[in-house]
Order: sequence, then C-alpha cells, then structure tokens
Amino acid sequence: MGKHEKERDGFKSRTGFVLACIGSAVGMGNIWRFPYMVSDWGGMTFLLPYILFVILIASTGVIEEMALGRAAKGGPIIAFGNCTEMRTGNAKVGNTIGWIPVLGSLAMAIGYTVIVGWIFKYTFLAITGQIADMGQDMDVIGGVFGRTAAAFGNNFWLVIAVLITAVIMAMGIAGGIERANGVMMPLLFVLFVGLGIYIFTLPGAVGGYRYIFTINPSGLLDPKLWIYAFGQAFFSLSIAGNGTVIYGSYLSESEDLVSSARNVAIFDTIAAMLAALVIIPGMAVGGAELSSGGPGLMFIYLINVFNGMAGGKIVGIVFYICVLFAGLSSLVNLYEAPIAAMQEIFGMKRATAVGSIAGFGCISALMIQGIVSGWMDAVSIYVCPLGAMLAAIMFFWVADREFALKAVNTGREKKIGAWFLVLGKYVLVPLAFVALVAGALLGGIG
Repeated sequence: MGKHEKERDGFKSRTGFVLACIGSAVGMGNIWRFPYMVSDWGGMTFLLPYILFVILIASTGVIEEMALGRAAKGGPIIAFGNCTEMRTGNAKVGNTIGWIPVLGSLAMAIGYTVIVGWIFKYTFLAITGQIADMGQDMDVIGGVFGRTAAAFGNNFWLVIAVLITAVIMAMGIAGGIERANGVMMPLLFVLFVGLGIYIFTLPGAVGGYRYIFTINPSGLLDPKLWIYAFGQAFFSLSIAGNGTVIYGSYLSESEDLVSSARNVAIFDTIAAMLAALVIIPGMAVGGAELSSGGPGLMFIYLINVFNGMAGGKIVGIVFYICVLFAGLSSLVNLYEAPIAAMQEIFGMKRATAVGSIAGFGCISALMIQGIVSGWMDAVSIYVCPLGAMLAAIMFFWVADREFALKAVNTGREKKIGAWFLVLGKYVLVPLAFVALVAGALLGGIG
C-alpha cells in the first residue's frame, strides 16, 4: 500500500473537494423530485422536517463517509476491510462486504447514464429551438419523450453522455473531476439564480412563492410526511457507502471534514430550493398544477410551461443546461467508485479502468433504456440505503472508538466529542434501516 498511496491522485484544494461533493449531491432528486415533494406536501410543511433531517444526516452520515474514505485512503472495499480487520483481525470479510456499495454505485450509474443521455438530447433540442417548436401540444411533447425513453430510443445521446463522462474521469481527480466541477457547479448556481430572478418578474409567480412559504401545522402530524422528508434528505445528500467514501479518500489530512460536510449540505439544500423557486412559481405562471415528479415533470410538463411563458425559449435553454451540469456531475461521482475499485483491487491504470467501466456502463445502459424506471427504483430502494447502512455500521460499530474519533478530528482544530459516535450508532444506523424498510414498503421514499 505504501507505494500505491504515493501514486494516488487527489483533490488539490478544499474548495475543489467541496464542489465535487456538491456536484455528487446535486442531482435529479433536487430538480425533478424536491419541487414536487414541496408542492405535494404543502410548502414549508415539507421543508421544516426536510431541513431537520439534512442537518442530522450531514452531521453524521456525510462526515462519517468522508472520514471513512480518508482514513482508509481507499474506497469501500479497502475501507470496510480496514474496519473488520480492527475488530476481528480479518480484512477479507470487510473487503467482500465492500463490494455491495461499489456494485450498487455501478448499477446506479448505469441507470443514471440513460437519464443523462435524455438530458443531453433535450439540451440540444432546447438550444436548436426544437423544444420551442413543440408549442403546447401535449401529444407532441409527450410523444417526443415517449420515443426518447423507449427501448433503444436514445442511443446516440447516451453514447455522447458516456464519452464526455469518460473524458472527464480519464483526466484524473484534480485534472478532470475537480476541474469539471469547478466550472459546472458555480455556473449551475449562477444560471439557476438568473432563472429565479426572471421567473420572479412574471405575472402569477407570486402564487408559487405563497405556496412554498405556507405551513400547515396539522400536516406535520402525518407520519408519511416525515418518512418522505427523511427519504428526500437521505438520498439528496448522496450517502450510499460509495461516492462520498471514495471522494473522501482523495482528501488531504489537513482538511476539516466537518466544515466540508456542512458546506455540502448547505449548497445542496440551496440548489434544491433554487429548483423549487424556479419550477413551482414557473408552474404558477403557466397556470399548471405541479402534479408530477420524475421524468414527466422535466421532459413533459415543464416544456408546456416554458413554451407558454414570455422568454420561454431562453428559459428552457438555461434550465436544461443547469440540469445537464447537475446530471453530469452526479454521473461522474457514481462511476468513480467502481473505477477506483478497478485501480485499487486489480491494479489497473486509470485510463484502462475508466475505459473498462465506461464501456460496460454504456453497453448496459443501452440495453436497459426501456426499463430504466424499474431499474432505478430497485437500486434506490434496496441497494443505496443498504450501502449507507453498511458504511455506518462499519464506522460506528465495527471500527474502534479511537479510530472513528481520530478519523473525524484529523485536520480539525475544535474536536468533535463522543456525541458524534452516539448519534451515529443509535440514530443514523437505525434511520438507514428505516430508509431500507420504508422504501421497500412504500415503493421508494427518495
């Protein structure tokens, strides 16, 4: 491992690391699910429990996964192995368990590749004016998306999505991932703010703002509200025992993980709120009900709204560029865990690992285009919360107390106390189990 660690790539700055983690966290959940959940559950009625859960998960799970990866200088396979070796003297058990979140990350990446392919196509359609040409004919709008989402319906743009992702990743952590997120994330926020300001000037938008910032106290008594708010926060912060662990492994020991986790949580929440402040008032401007989350919101209903508002063509272009940045940055993160595993476990050079995983991911994504919704549901319901729970168990229960506290406090002036371990053991781990069970019972909660 000594030689391997010397050759290991890494983030060159704390800002680059935080932007990459924000890029990982800011994804489709922020854009096509969060606004819908805010609308469906009544504005601030949903936001209050959501923000509480964001604070809880950022204070435990995000810090824990970053610390686990940094301490191990490796992804889940090496990190889990280190934990079981501490407890039992046997790393093989942890190494084997570590494959679960790695394969989960690959499975999620394959499904996400299909979606990012859609986004590339719709960004092109927006820029070339073809979305504006659809007008407000829902049969036309729905037909275009139906053909795109069909089996083998978007082969060209899917391949483009994989090629661009592979190029970013082949350039390495600092030269590729850090640099790409350093451009995409600031631009995403600037463009979303610009969209929000423009929507604010349109007649009818005030109805959307009024809805977002209204609270219904009786709604807070519904247990399902709290379950869905937790699920949204859980998945939005991208803890699944894979991407955050591997990004943490590239981080210097001089960096303050607690501060980094706080920044990721803050900017992820801001991105979700910006999406809500664009989409919900935008729907109000168009006189439409926000009655659908998921792909239907982004590729059907919003097109109808954009094409009915003043300046809608430009709004559509900016919106899809924002979505493209969010999707691409998340896709890079999802592919990184399996690529890193190929390097760490099989000794592959980075270019070879990227080519192998990207090739497999591309072929698999092409094959599942017609069933991607079911694929993503299965992975998000079962594999992601299982990976998050396993990582938390390894860090808080299997590894020893001294290791956990040292891993978190390295690079930090004001040390975290034992409360962190108590919260992780007795709150985060059970809640990850709740996410797994509730997701299975309710057909997904995030």
